Amino acid sequence: MDFRLSEEYEALRSSVRSFAREVVAPAIAEHYERHTFPYEIVAQMGKMGLFGLPFPEEHGGMGGDYFALCLALEELARVDSSVAITLEAAVSLGAMPIYRFGNPEQRARWLPKLVAGEALAGFGLTEPGFGSDAGGTATRAVLDGDEWVINGSKAFITNSGTEITTLVTVTAVTGTNPDGSKELSTIIVPAGTPGFTVAPGYSKVGWCASDTHELTFDDCRVPAENLLGERGRGFAQFLRILDEGRIAIAALSVGLAQGCVDESVRYARDRHAFGQPIGNFQAIQFKIADMERRAHTSRLAYYDAAARMLAGEDFKRHAAIAKLHASECAVDNARDATQIHGGYGFMNEFAVARFWRDAKILEIGEGTSEVQRMIIARDLGL
Repeated sequence: MDFRLSEEYEALRSSVRSFAREVVAPAIAEHYERHTFPYEIVAQMGKMGLFGLPFPEEHGGMGGDYFALCLALEELARVDSSVAITLEAAVSLGAMPIYRFGNPEQRARWLPKLVAGEALAGFGLTEPGFGSDAGGTATRAVLDGDEWVINGSKAFITNSGTEITTLVTVTAVTGTNPDGSKELSTIIVPAGTPGFTVAPGYSKVGWCASDTHELTFDDCRVPAENLLGERGRGFAQFLRILDEGRIAIAALSVGLAQGCVDESVRYARDRHAFGQPIGNFQAIQFKIADMERRAHTSRLAYYDAAARMLAGEDFKRHAAIAKLHASECAVDNARDATQIHGGYGFMNEFAVARFWRDAKILEIGEGTSEVQRMIIARDLGL
């Protein structure tokens, strides 16, 4: 087993690392404090081809793979998670459903701009009253002639209200299965469709420079051909999307965890107390050593899950393990990094304060830690 990256992967990682340090780092703090979306950074990521990393060239992509996306997410999150989650959601939740399940016409219409980063898409799954119980979807879509009529609401939807958002894919109940369960399907709703309302952005603890909204659908009508994939396969479709997305969130979590190490090492060298750098004290050394251990093992976990996915193997359990371990390690590292920084760690001008605010959502989004444990246990036959 060789965990060293190929020259192509290493070049990508180096390029994104430089971009994160030279472009994202100097600009993101102001966006974060003002809760503004970093359009100029997103545009530059589009020109770099980051939104097209896992898509084939025939759709305007870079011809890479999902692991390449994960490497980019790790390097971005090492500096800022708002930018990283914008890319993650745009690709794995926005464009990927169109690519995986769309017909040729849908791909031709929507993918080029999504893959180029010129447009964004949201993934309308979570609802205000259900959360982790995605099977409890209450949003309904009724076929009326040649149109779907959608009624319901979605919560916490990323990239759903920007100036460049072009669509959201919405999971909805479209009927009843023979066994009496809900028939769930996925429908494309273009931005600006009458009856589709985007609420004002949330006031969030973290990810303050990313775009997140509640969505409502009030007799929202879209053409019947906006059905994404096969009718009644919505549940299976979003499970596949979430399994892949968990690897991406694991990579993002590793980036945040490693960023905490970077900032703590720098601070421990520069900060003096009792006549010497605080990095000379074993208490600080051991804390940082544990932080590095967490980041390293979490990285191996998502590398493994991504390798299984790319090999066409079953990766559900390994994606859950990676997401669970990496997200919890990110929270632990953010806490320890803040402690090492002392009072400065509580000041928003320091990156670790942003990391601390951003970390907790990683244990919640795209499946809570409890859901990951449930997936792992079930896959073990329990």
